[in-house]
Amino acid sequence: MHKVALNFSDGRTHFIGINPGEVLMDAALRHGLTLPVDCREGVCASCKGTCQSGQYDLEYVDEDALSEDDLEKGGILACQMRVESDCAVRFDFDSTLCTSAGPEEVEAVVTRVEVLSDSTATLHLDASGREGQLDFLPGQYAHVQVPGTDEWRSYSFACQPNENNQLQLLIRLLPDGVMSNYLRDRAQPGDSIRLKAPLGAFYLQQVKRPLILVAGGTGLAAFLGMLDQMESEPSRIDQPVNLFYGVTKPEDLCELERLDRYQQAIPSFTYHSIVMQPDESWQGPEGVVTDLFEEQHFNAGEVDAYLCGPPPMVEAVKNWLDQRQMENANIYFEKFSAS
Repeated sequence: MHKVALNFSDGRTHFIGINPGEVLMDAALRHGLTLPVDCREGVCASCKGTCQSGQYDLEYVDEDALSEDDLEKGGILACQMRVESDCAVRFDFDSTLCTSAGPEEVEAVVTRVEVLSDSTATLHLDASGREGQLDFLPGQYAHVQVPGTDEWRSYSFACQPNENNQLQLLIRLLPDGVMSNYLRDRAQPGDSIRLKAPLGAFYLQQVKRPLILVAGGTGLAAFLGMLDQMESEPSRIDQPVNLFYGVTKPEDLCELERLDRYQQAIPSFTYHSIVMQPDESWQGPEGVVTDLFEEQHFNAGEVDAYLCGPPPMVEAVKNWLDQRQMENANIYFEKFSAS
């Protein structure tokens, strides 16, 4: 049985299992998801989507439903798609059009708060009480309730899914943040914590071109999940992968040993880090993350660029690409503000 991630325009993702030879639409219906359809014959295009990763076969597709250009870009019809591997499929309509309960609510237990610096901590969670693996796409996030409060915060998974449901969240520690205060002052192993997941449309798609990963601060978390996935299947990554990681102060840098490990395990992976406000201890580059960019990294614009960080960083990277007329670059981004 293959696993298929169905991603919708409202940022929700639903995972379904699909049997050998089963049509995607039938598998979705079996899982309680009623995808829009009028004909079921490959003609109306009501169930049109885009396969973003994985192998598949289409039965009949009318040329008015999917053009040759659509097909080259991964266009699919759910009523005609039979998958041949795990896949991720995006639909340009909200999940509310389908019969679905929304993101799953998960009960987890705090196992450890790993303080990486004065500004960053990793929250380790155990969700093994859940029956079956919690599925998400590396790069996606969870909505997390701060224990003892009615407040919820959103954090990217800093890991890939795993059968033991051991989860990691990379969290910026703010002077008076609700989650920050909990982690500093009250968090204890065994604390119960609630998550809603998976959420978000930011995730690693099929790798066909060189990858540019740009992280600002704890935006690194999303890329740790993606790199976990690459590390587990390095033979699938036959393109250069460059991570550019920018922070404000040297103490904001974290998980460098983990990034070193990825460099050893993923032959095509290299990372570059930069600090905006260095002190005497910092011997590396000084400035903003775009100061690290060299045009040789960008393959004349034929790259897939993933950006995760504060809005000014994301806009600066997009402007850098625009100024160099790299309109062929595919840009995927997740903006966040610390809270």
